[in-house]
Amino acid sequence: MAFAQGDRGTITGSIGDPAGAVVAGAAVEARNTDTGGRYPTQSTSTGNYTLSELPAGPYEISVSVPGFKKYVRQGLTIQVAVTLRADVKLEVGDATQSVTVTEAAALLQTETGDVSHNVSTQRMDDLPVLQTGAAAGSSAIRNPTSVVQLMPGAYLDPNVNLKINGAPANTASFRIDGQDANNGYVPGRPAQNQVSVDSIQEVTVQTSNYAAEYGQVGGGFFNYTMKSGTNQFHGTLYDYFANEDLNAGTPFTNNGTGQLIRPTARRNDYGGTIGGPIWIPKVYNGHDKTFFFFNFEQFRENENINNQSITVPTTAFRNGDFSSALITSKVLGTDPLGRSIFSNEVYDPNTQRTVSTSTGQFVVRDPFSNNTIPFSRMDPVALKVQSLIPLANQAAGLLTNNAIFPYTTDRLTSAPSIKIDHNLSANQKLSFFFSEIKTASQYSNTTGSADGLPPLISAAIGTFITSHVWRLNYERTITPSLLLHLGGGYMDLYFSDNVVNLDYNSFQQLGLKGATVNRMFPAFQNASNAQGGVKNLGPSGNRNIWYQKPTFNQSLTWVKDNHTFKFGAEVRFEGVPTYLYTATNGIYSFSAAQTALPYLNTTSLNGGTVGFPYASFLLGLVDSGNIANPPSARVGQNAWGFFAQDSWKVSRRLTVDYGLRYDYQGY
Repeated sequence: MAFAQGDRGTITGSIGDPAGAVVAGAAVEARNTDTGGRYPTQSTSTGNYTLSELPAGPYEISVSVPGFKKYVRQGLTIQVAVTLRADVKLEVGDATQSVTVTEAAALLQTETGDVSHNVSTQRMDDLPVLQTGAAAGSSAIRNPTSVVQLMPGAYLDPNVNLKINGAPANTASFRIDGQDANNGYVPGRPAQNQVSVDSIQEVTVQTSNYAAEYGQVGGGFFNYTMKSGTNQFHGTLYDYFANEDLNAGTPFTNNGTGQLIRPTARRNDYGGTIGGPIWIPKVYNGHDKTFFFFNFEQFRENENINNQSITVPTTAFRNGDFSSALITSKVLGTDPLGRSIFSNEVYDPNTQRTVSTSTGQFVVRDPFSNNTIPFSRMDPVALKVQSLIPLANQAAGLLTNNAIFPYTTDRLTSAPSIKIDHNLSANQKLSFFFSEIKTASQYSNTTGSADGLPPLISAAIGTFITSHVWRLNYERTITPSLLLHLGGGYMDLYFSDNVVNLDYNSFQQLGLKGATVNRMFPAFQNASNAQGGVKNLGPSGNRNIWYQKPTFNQSLTWVKDNHTFKFGAEVRFEGVPTYLYTATNGIYSFSAAQTALPYLNTTSLNGGTVGFPYASFLLGLVDSGNIANPPSARVGQNAWGFFAQDSWKVSRRLTVDYGLRYDYQGY
């Protein structure tokens, strides 16, 4: 697991006079031209200056020295985790005079050897990389991790796999406003605790050679900095939508008017932002001091599924008549009594006995007459379950894929967030960020189990995820060359895959004993084969998981002569209380073996199978069962990290970065 902090940028350089001599003690100040925030420092005895912990945004720097004209450099854009070099050459003159340079900063990174890619939200919006729906991951809203599609050597399969530069899958590290934001429970699903794209100012993905403060990272370090308000009010509105009227019709269909059928498919990802100074008329004016940025995004999806074929028992099967499944055109072999054996032939367990032949002793059974089970032999639990299964509604005679029960997939995701920045004084800055992702879908293709059956017996399980991200950062300029950073954060993720019915009593309703928790309909599985039966019924599991992670970090930056030292530490605590209900309802599996010849022991004869799974189900003959107690557990771990590093300006043409880091990872 990775540790890191700095989500800010740096401006550094040297200050010289017209003769090229260094100027020590020069007053240097960076000003954010959007917010008016000021960040002062001074040059060292070797003429170097460094302004670190600068929030991403546009800046200008000014240098004031008695006997020289005031120097102003405009057009500097700070990016996340990027060090920008801006050397200053002063001119002799009156301090009331000024020299203003508007030249854009060079794109070439000369101060660090790391490899990184900076992408703004605007660039992501301008390019077709932000998908919605199932293609975006668990939350279905636009996924900011899609930024990797703009990078070389990167691969993304949302909710499954993220690879960068050939590193092992899902070993990336994520930071939001300087604090750890990894999904420690399911590393491959950062979308479950992502932030809304329009609340992001910039994403920097560092892939190699980063400094010691960024710790242990495998496949890429994702550094998100969130948007802040400015001295002007700004807002946006947006909607990304899909509608069946824009889709191609289903081939070879007719809606009754000669047009192709277009199944309902409606998806909207909409929202808006607003940011600016906190201003309350006649009460408080936050210009140059207090700012806010609010974002709200919501995703809604509604799609009618009317072409998903499933298998349900035919009327004959429901009555115990499996003659239509019997294949008599090919004899699979003969039993020890010399009788022909046919594929899908159903044998009566009550006739089981041992017979002796010249080749040994065998356990045999007699087949049911006409491959039909008498009603009196059917298990009462199986009959009650069968009564809940809808009848086939497709072409008569179909044994499999003989039913279509249209249903609607749905998903609603809401993603509010707010950031507040406050300048306590010229030397102290405070920043707070909060976001929530709340997604809910009772029936969704994403789960892969929705089938259109009545909710009680359906295998479908829902997806309900709520995650929160809290961040608080404090910066204090202790002296012009000494900067303190303190940060704290908390992240949690609550996951539940609840089913519709959570108070089902299988003993009272079905007469089926064994459930350890009266919560879900029992699961009946594998009661079908290529000749028919019924698809899996009932949910196989249900979980309530609450992933919790508080994090803290601190760093101290000290600019001394040609060196910029940085010392830091951080700690992360992770806890995962879990409540697992898998198999507490009972999972019962059936096979053809329960109604086959025992001595064959499920052996296939000449490509055919003896016995029939749904016949085993009707007789109540379970092949295997799994009934569990509900474990309630909490696993957790803690992690500690310490680092020290130095950026040494050996000369104007050579900078050496070196550092040391120690990490302790608990079990």
